[in-house]
Amino acid sequence: MEITNGIFKAAGNIYRNNKGSILRTIIYTIGHFLIAITVLMLVANVSFIIALTDAIVEPIANSIWYFILDKWWASKSKN
Repeated sequence: MEITNGIFKAAGNIYRNNKGSILRTIIYTIGHFLIAITVLMLVANVSFIIALTDAIVEPIANSIWYFILDKWWASKSKN
């Protein structure tokens, strides 16, 4: 029970300290899913399932990269 409370408290602290970056990252990721599916289906002429798989895996990697970039950028703009 104590471990679970600690995990939720830590997650809450991470959310409070990164609320803006997390929200922008989620919005970016959802848009990327939709754009990637559309482009793959129209340009590469792949099936919806293949487009969906690629559209999920690749943006997850990009969203992690974006979060890191956004945190770095925000730390530099404060100075």
